Amino acid sequence: MKTARHTDGLFWLMALSLIYCVASFVHFFHNAEYLRQYPNMPVWISRAQVYATWLGITAVGAIGLLVVRSRFAPAGLVLIAVYAALGFDGLAHYALAPVSAHTPAMNLTIWFEVAAAAALLVCALRRLYREGLRLGT
Repeated sequence: MKTARHTDGLFWLMALSLIYCVASFVHFFHNAEYLRQYPNMPVWISRAQVYATWLGITAVGAIGLLVVRSRFAPAGLVLIAVYAALGFDGLAHYALAPVSAHTPAMNLTIWFEVAAAAALLVCALRRLYREGLRLGT
């Protein structure tokens, strides 16, 4: 039986997953649609590849959410943590060009994704820690 505490924790995990998914989509959409305006982006990256990458990353999170609701919750939480950690990859834009070389919209979408990813990562790791305590490991 699931306790109120478990359900409340699941609510936050789901809510933060949704927020991160939206933030990630906003960044990837902006990146795909304005790909050639992003400073120093490799020319071999295509719009379709950006969207395909988002779908692949999002699949990790979706599978994690499905698994977390099963009896393999810790494995699902690890997948969600990996999904969230992938949100920090947007910071790689700043390895190609400084913050000042990006437009305000570019910076906003990058940092929105990173902030949402950080919140989800903390939530997933916290739940994973609690699962470990609950299981006695």
